[in-house]
Amino acid sequence: MNDILEKATTLSALIVGDVCLDRWCRYDPELGEPSRETGIPRTGVIRVDITPGAAGTVANNLAALGLARVAVLGVIGQDGHGFELRRALRERRIEDKLLVESADVQTFTYTKLINSRTNVEDQPRVDFINPSKLPSAAERAVLDSLLGAFDLFDIVIVSDQAEGGCGGVITKAVRALLHELAPNFPDKVVLVDSRQHVADFRRIIAKPNHIEAAKACTDLFGRIDYRALREHMCAPLLLVTHGGEGVLLVTPEGEQWVRTKPVESPVDICGAGDSFAAGFSVAYRATRDAARAARFGNAVASITIMKPGTGTASPVELLAASQA
Repeated sequence: MNDILEKATTLSALIVGDVCLDRWCRYDPELGEPSRETGIPRTGVIRVDITPGAAGTVANNLAALGLARVAVLGVIGQDGHGFELRRALRERRIEDKLLVESADVQTFTYTKLINSRTNVEDQPRVDFINPSKLPSAAERAVLDSLLGAFDLFDIVIVSDQAEGGCGGVITKAVRALLHELAPNFPDKVVLVDSRQHVADFRRIIAKPNHIEAAKACTDLFGRIDYRALREHMCAPLLLVTHGGEGVLLVTPEGEQWVRTKPVESPVDICGAGDSFAAGFSVAYRATRDAARAARFGNAVASITIMKPGTGTASPVELLAASQA
């Protein structure tokens, strides 16, 4: 593990996709008095913590691993949430200069309401989303930035998180450019994590979870066949994560399980896939050993799920866990 962590300090990574803001709002139920104007009970928020989310969670994990350079490329609005997101990124040594600002979108934001008495998220989430497709001017700016920045990084991770037809950054045109660029840079690690469109990517390492991969297989073939999915995607490697069971590696040579150590009573599994993707990508760039990289990714995820919210794993924590 030492060699991977040492190599990490020399590497650079670009995360392309849906960079959002997570707002963790603690409210006091004792302060939920009705509004004088409407009579509707208020939610009395007494503290707000902010973190980069979605693609930003991957970036958080990469920065925590000590990479020399981490940058994000996505689209944000010209709004207060965009300002908060930029500040949160900079506080974590994550470059935000490639973010595209658009007056036609709002910054994708999750607002999570947590009861300060119980520490439980027990109220409906308030999300700021973009129900329409990405504006053409913003898409053009993303394409131009991606074309100019792609060869400057050792690792490129594509975070395609938007669901339900919302204005995600990874459009058909962005996918096409990635398909064109990736094979021309064989020394890079290019990995995609896509909730709904994994089967639409080509010639890129893919990391769906088992639910996403099974749906893609069923839609394409009427059966679950991970080898056929990898061949359909022309992917050099398919990583099918299975939560606490580990990850199934699917290569042109066949399939291989990389199991993870069981973790009792995880605190919060939110972001586990993002932390795995970050850890795997760094280790694979350092070693070119997929099984070893998967074990490293599992180790990163096993630490982050023991923290509330979308936590990260530091080199010190990873070394300590490896010696336990």
